[in-house]
Amino acid sequence: MLLAEDDRAIRHALERALTLEGYEVTAVADGVEALAQAHRTPPDVLVLDVMMPGIDGLQVCRVLRAEGDRTPILMLTALVETADRIAGLDAGADDYVVKPFDVEEVFARLRALLRRTSPVAAGPAEDVPARDPQLPERQIEAAGIRMDLQARRVWRGARELELTRTEFELLELLVRNAGIVLDHSTIYDRIWGYDFGPGSKNLAVYVGYLRRKLDEPDAPQLIHTVRGVGYVLRED
Repeated sequence: MLLAEDDRAIRHALERALTLEGYEVTAVADGVEALAQAHRTPPDVLVLDVMMPGIDGLQVCRVLRAEGDRTPILMLTALVETADRIAGLDAGADDYVVKPFDVEEVFARLRALLRRTSPVAAGPAEDVPARDPQLPERQIEAAGIRMDLQARRVWRGARELELTRTEFELLELLVRNAGIVLDHSTIYDRIWGYDFGPGSKNLAVYVGYLRRKLDEPDAPQLIHTVRGVGYVLRED
């Protein structure tokens, strides 16, 4: 694991906690060192602070993604506005934790990211097979969305979408369960492996960002909010 955090106290505390949790951690203090280390010894996962001097965490993320590096990235941010979080997703991050954070939340998000390192995500809800038997086994389709699970590619109609790892996993869960309302706890458990509670805005941010990529002018919205319950994929 590669950890980049310019605050010395936070860096040392997090490095110690992660090491005790069983991770092999390389800790650096800025974005320049992070890029150099990532190129020298590619890690299994990166934890990047957003606000670092020189090259910040967002720039590190953009550079790695531009190079085709798909290593899971967890951002640490003191920025709490939705637009700031979306900037991290735009840069190619897979997830984020807002400071001050509980180290157990960091552990949970890292476990979820590492579980999803495999090209094929965890299975669907068992009672709702959304797969068209005419499609190859590697593909699923619903509501005009087609997903190639092995190639990690997604289309709405003829338009291909560029999704982050977490967006892809969330959309896959919705496609596999098209027409069924999935509650917040179920989605958190399937995507992050941990229910962050009613106060968390993480899911709402990802759903909103996924909608921005899916929605088209004069076309029906696909992801619907069922107030007080959760979300459902359907083509009205």
